[in-house]
Amino acid sequence: MHAESRYTALPLILSMKVIAFNGSPRKNGNTNRALQVVLEELEKEGIETELVQMGSEDIAPCQACGVCGLKKDRKCKRKDDKVNEWVEKIAAADGLVIGSPVYFGSMTAQTKAFIDRVGYVNRANGDLFKRKVGASVAVNRRAGALATFQEMNNFFLIGQMIVVGSSYWNVATALKPGDMEKDEEGLTTMRDLGRNIAWVLKRLNAP
Repeated sequence: MHAESRYTALPLILSMKVIAFNGSPRKNGNTNRALQVVLEELEKEGIETELVQMGSEDIAPCQACGVCGLKKDRKCKRKDDKVNEWVEKIAAADGLVIGSPVYFGSMTAQTKAFIDRVGYVNRANGDLFKRKVGASVAVNRRAGALATFQEMNNFFLIGQMIVVGSSYWNVATALKPGDMEKDEEGLTTMRDLGRNIAWVLKRLNAP
């Protein structure tokens, strides 16, 4: 086989992007850091990333009005927040990571509103995110991370997405700013998650 033909036979990896949403109202808190660790591993693999500070936004809860299902225009009827912008960002990406701290044993209100609104639009429009890669990250002080992690995963499973795991549950333990750096197992889990997402994406996108 000639050198030229060997070169052209190599698989071409298309450009890929993963978008992460931080459901914490604290922009530079421990959940943000956990997501950064995941995205850093993806960037090492040549995958484009974006981190959205969703938890600082005013996100109205879903009203179960059904308008997104009637119009099927890939939009929620509300236009006074960024949900419709986020739907398009996710639709254009290859992977999605959602992170939330644990508040009273569950995800933040912002994360729940995000999942309900975005999830309804996704389902009402023929599962826009079907077979995209998804992963959840939960950060707690002492308890509630596993329940929060599982609740966020419901969003991916209901949307027919491919859920990626890590070397342990995708959770970390932290309370005060900077505590994320002290959770060595949590950091390892986040790094492994990023590598696993990259592994899955590269195989899904290989010709």
